[in-house]
Amino acid sequence: MTTEAATRTKPLRIQVHADDNVAIVANSGGLAAGTVFDDGLTLIDHVPQGHKVALADIPDGGIVRRYGEVIGYAGRALPKGSWIDEFALQLPQPPELEKLPLANRVPPDLPPLEGYTFDGYRNPDGSVGTRNILGISSSVHCVAGTVDYVVRLIKERLLPRYPNVDDVVGLNHLYGCGVAINAPAAVVPIRALQNIALNPNFGGEIMVISLGCEKLQPERLVPEAYEGAADDTIVRMQDERFTGFGAMVDAILAAAETHLKTLNARRREPVPASELVVGMQCGGSDAFSGVTANPAVGFCSDLLVRAGATVMFSEVTEVRDAVHLLTPRCRTEAVGRALIREMAWYDRYLAAGETDRSANPSPGNKKGGLANIVEKALGSIAKSGTSPISAVLAPGEKATTKGLIFAATPASDFVCGTMQLASGITLQVFTTGRGTPYGLAAVPVIKMATTKDLSARWHDLIDIDAGRIATGEKTIEEIGWELFHLLLDVASGRKKPWSDHWGLHNALAVFNPAPVT
Repeated sequence: MTTEAATRTKPLRIQVHADDNVAIVANSGGLAAGTVFDDGLTLIDHVPQGHKVALADIPDGGIVRRYGEVIGYAGRALPKGSWIDEFALQLPQPPELEKLPLANRVPPDLPPLEGYTFDGYRNPDGSVGTRNILGISSSVHCVAGTVDYVVRLIKERLLPRYPNVDDVVGLNHLYGCGVAINAPAAVVPIRALQNIALNPNFGGEIMVISLGCEKLQPERLVPEAYEGAADDTIVRMQDERFTGFGAMVDAILAAAETHLKTLNARRREPVPASELVVGMQCGGSDAFSGVTANPAVGFCSDLLVRAGATVMFSEVTEVRDAVHLLTPRCRTEAVGRALIREMAWYDRYLAAGETDRSANPSPGNKKGGLANIVEKALGSIAKSGTSPISAVLAPGEKATTKGLIFAATPASDFVCGTMQLASGITLQVFTTGRGTPYGLAAVPVIKMATTKDLSARWHDLIDIDAGRIATGEKTIEEIGWELFHLLLDVASGRKKPWSDHWGLHNALAVFNPAPVT
């Protein structure tokens, strides 16, 4: 009998830690009441795939433990063999930030991983891109339609003449006017837009299309290094020299051609793997995320750090309830305090909106077996691997150090992706249990499924099947190495992830915590 066939017939469960008093059902379709496991455990309820079963009698108010951590308290007596769903658990209190240990269990640096390279694009500022793209930003949403229009024209009329340029991407957003531009929190969207323009995949040849009267004047989006080239960088639609829309379009196309000529001269060259900047993200998570895909991503994160690369993990609300496991890993107390700073900032942000951490997880997460945010967070942080945390970034800040970095972002998939783009990623890995067609136009996105079921159903959207870990066909380490090699191939342009194959690219969603006026 094949392993896959055995999975369908033999009752299987996954217990993460020896101290856990729950396990998740691994069988496709779940298991019926009356199912008996090899050790005699008998289900007294039908338990869906990925959902938890009690391994022992848990009294009313008793601790429910997964990943070796408390994920909640029983809201009623939970007999051995019963299904533990979201309604059976009471949410525990989050870790107290002021009591967290700092840098007291810093992991030793792992042995260097040498000799790995990819073919990338070197930039004048020393960064390295994985793609050669003309980025056209907007200083205000009013010009989004114009940006979309000229991007289509550039692709049709100009891009065929510049075969070494991979793409032209419009960087539209909802910011720029009708906002409190000088509010303290406005620093978040403004620096995010500034740093998106600096992403290495644009090669320093960014363009800005402006209306002219907006609060966010375009000069604030143009890097200082390119101030002298303003005529080729900024096109203002309200400029009095333009008579008619056609004249505006002609000026934009002329400016675009100047940048395309420069980009077309770029060539890929071998560079060390240390030049990679990789974002790790999860979305549409399920109970397998913390068992298969995220641990494999964590192993790959360690490989990248060993190779000298930069790795970012994010999603504040999916870190907050597991932050007590991260502050001891911070390389210094200062890094630990910065991590606490970002958690506290987001606590205040949620409180101001009269909500709390129970707003996460989503209905799909719960259907996939995640009962609450604590369970979700414990699985989410597995993407960070075991390396020391070397730096912490506030939302939209650009990375300036290598190693493992926490880049603070909301957990929303498209907002997190946009903000990681601002922080400088040139590749992204996205794990999913429920499935999503998510993608980014500016950087390749590699998607990893948590189960074989999803990978089979979404065979032309999923790049790596981590569900083979649950069935015993592959180990976490083997999938981690598979991802590492795929990252190098995608970064080199030798392979294309499915999201790029289909052209599935989400719009930018810049995080704006400041008031809208």
